[in-house]
Amino acid sequence: MHFQEWLWSLRSSAGLKGSELEDLWSLLPSLPLSSSFSLSPSSVLGLGALASITAYWLVTRPRPMRPPCDLKAQSVAVNGDPSCRRSAILKDDTLLEFYYDDTRTAYDMFQRGLMISGSGPCLGFRKPGQPYEWISYTEVAEQAQVLGSGLLAKGCQPNPEQFVGIYAQNRPEWIISELACYTYSMAVVPLYDTLGLEAMVHILNLAEISVVICDREEKAASLLENKEKGTTPKLSCLVLFNDFSQAFVERAKSCEVEVLKLEQAEEVRCHPPQPQDLAVVCFTSGTTGKPKGAMITHGNIASNTSSVIKILEGSFEIQQDDVSISYLPLAHMFERMIQVSMFCYGARVGFYQGDISLLMDDIKTLKPTFFPVVPRLLNRIYDKILGSVTSPFRRALLNYAVKRKQAELSSGVVRNNSLWDKLVFNKIQESLGGNLRFALTASAPISPAVLSFLRATLGCLIFEGYGQTECTAGCTFSMPGDCSTGHVGAPLPCAMVKVVDIPEMNYYAKNGEGEICIRGPSVFRGYLRDPEKTAEALDSDGWLHSGDVGQWLQNGTLRIIDRKKHIFKLAQGEYIAPEKIENVYMRCVPVLQVFVHGDSLQSYLIGIVVPDPEVFVDWAKDRGFVGSYEELCQNPDVKKAVLEDMSAVGREARLNSFEQVKDLYLHPEMFSVANGLLTPTLKSRRADIRRHFQEQISSMYSKKAN
Repeated sequence: MHFQEWLWSLRSSAGLKGSELEDLWSLLPSLPLSSSFSLSPSSVLGLGALASITAYWLVTRPRPMRPPCDLKAQSVAVNGDPSCRRSAILKDDTLLEFYYDDTRTAYDMFQRGLMISGSGPCLGFRKPGQPYEWISYTEVAEQAQVLGSGLLAKGCQPNPEQFVGIYAQNRPEWIISELACYTYSMAVVPLYDTLGLEAMVHILNLAEISVVICDREEKAASLLENKEKGTTPKLSCLVLFNDFSQAFVERAKSCEVEVLKLEQAEEVRCHPPQPQDLAVVCFTSGTTGKPKGAMITHGNIASNTSSVIKILEGSFEIQQDDVSISYLPLAHMFERMIQVSMFCYGARVGFYQGDISLLMDDIKTLKPTFFPVVPRLLNRIYDKILGSVTSPFRRALLNYAVKRKQAELSSGVVRNNSLWDKLVFNKIQESLGGNLRFALTASAPISPAVLSFLRATLGCLIFEGYGQTECTAGCTFSMPGDCSTGHVGAPLPCAMVKVVDIPEMNYYAKNGEGEICIRGPSVFRGYLRDPEKTAEALDSDGWLHSGDVGQWLQNGTLRIIDRKKHIFKLAQGEYIAPEKIENVYMRCVPVLQVFVHGDSLQSYLIGIVVPDPEVFVDWAKDRGFVGSYEELCQNPDVKKAVLEDMSAVGREARLNSFEQVKDLYLHPEMFSVANGLLTPTLKSRRADIRRHFQEQISSMYSKKAN
């Protein structure tokens, strides 16, 4: 028998590939490959044992993930225009509307999960120090129908023009309330604390909301106060999850508002929605002016979730025993889309206790397999890991282990059972429950270094997405098997994405740069009762103009490089309107000019301040500081006094904490047209100011980090 023939038969029986055959050769002792040979019984046994061990190793070793497309060409030019692209996993330019024929609405997706899971666990909650308790899919569906029936009994109409407010923290009743509305084709309007009083009143009146579902009496009381003032005349019914006092009932009754805890109601036949029906009006928090209500249809939701399912098929499939932790606000679409996807497969969602300081304890108890996350939390995890490594030896071991895992990732292998996982990363993974299979980060960009590090240490798939409320949630998504960083992935199958010229910022589509625009079945219907703002966001051809500036990379992925308007996000996802903040700080006596800067990889703002030469010296002298204008600008105690004065003015103007600058640099020279920092109309050249003070900006962030 020739050795090659024997080895070939082994390859065939073990299902080995050519490259794996070469690996096997390197493991066996050197033998004459071109001549016949005879083997003694002991040699046959030895070779048989070695062959068995080798075959077992080759069959059970980690397999690289198979990307759904060529990672060097993740998107395809539409009609030959490289500035307009769609997902490479699509066969043609027809965008994806739904993945399963019977799941074309958010209601359908829950019903699919109900069919799969039935009495299996759906929504989880816990009391302090206790394990999670679960409500089954069947119970959720029954409670939703009871609540929906009760809403109809109180005058709500079973159609998508009926808006029902939900004002509550993340908890099972939130989802039950949403499903109750969908069961009878009603639309949901989420409300949340950070909107502020004025915005809350605006939303209630714009949407003509008569019924609001709340979690606690305190929140219901804040709504009732507006009714008492006559600012929300339509409000007529408050439904509470928790118990409430009789005094509150009497107070509400005096202004013709009914307070209910609906646990029983007459059953009414379901009236499910259609894909074109409105599902939710999601009000943006609003950085300037009043918040706008983005109208999201059931078809929008179905196409967006279906596209993520399509991209992940073959590499990651949600299973019935998967569980997600819910702590990100349900008033925003990112968390809602995660949950709809989980429900579609009969999986579970466990809610945190409502206290963010207890989140890590909730995660350890719940042991989620699915982790929706924002960059700010990932940055904290990253910092905590590095901060816990004190000795040079442990740091060197950590760095080496990370490099070895990153090498595996570059070959498409994602796992948490390697030698390095067991020796180095086990405690890190256990701190997040030990069962993570999938994490998705969105809402703000994440540092490439942090993303690459956590992909190695957590041993699970970590994807990055980009989008906004107006396209339901995401329009781009990183591809399975792609471990590269510095981009937000390729277009989802439900979206065409293009970049368009911004001449005033020197961005041109011919160079693959420009404002990001999105079109497809996930793009919203428009803003509720606001045709002017709708026309600003949606052009006549149906393209949604994002206001973000993107750049196409050679591999067909998108990189976010700028913001068209002077609005940006901090690392925690909060929108910042710097000009609004600057106008507030201009009221400070010592401030002549101010430039507020933020970085999407940072969690706080900093400022460049030009003190007013006419008053600054005297202002400082009144506070015990003596010196020339230039000397005072360099005095750290003077800077601290200016910062305190600005913070006080900011508090008076009701700036949020995240809108306040945390550090500043005092600059003795005015911004002017002559030095290129102002336009001829005396507006700040923001990009030029940012470049001019890059050294000071970097120094302030570096100092804060240390």
